[in-house]
Amino acid sequence: MDYGFHAPTMSWPVVGGLMIEPTESEDKLEIDRFIDAMKCIRAEIAEVEKGEVDKTLNVLKNAPHTLKQCIDDEWIHPYTRQKAGHPAKWISLRGKVWPAVGRIDQAYGDRNLVCTCPPMEDYVDEK
Repeated sequence: MDYGFHAPTMSWPVVGGLMIEPTESEDKLEIDRFIDAMKCIRAEIAEVEKGEVDKTLNVLKNAPHTLKQCIDDEWIHPYTRQKAGHPAKWISLRGKVWPAVGRIDQAYGDRNLVCTCPPMEDYVDEK
C-alpha cells in the first residue's frame, strides 16, 4: 500500500509460490508500475537480509504508513518519511491513495478467522 496499490487478488497454488492476479482492466503501464513496486519491495527485503536495516524496525514491518504518520510532527522510525510515504519516484508523479490505517494486528486476523454467518439451520427451507 505504501507504493499506492490496493492489495490485488493473491493465492498460493504451490508451496513457496505466490500468484498475483491483476484485474483484467489494468493497462500495461499499470502492470509495469506494479512490477516496479515488487522489485522495490524485494530490494527492501534484501536490506533486511544483508543486515543493512534492523529486522524489526524497518519500512516493511511498519507498512503501510498513513498520511498522518508521514506528516506528523513526531517521527519515531529509523528510516526517512520519504522511504515510508514515497518509496519510489513515480509515486510522487502519479499521486497516491493513502491507507486510512496502518498495521493493526499483524496477520492475527488472517490466521484466526471468525465466522459471523447465521447458523446452518437458518438456511433450511421449511417447505
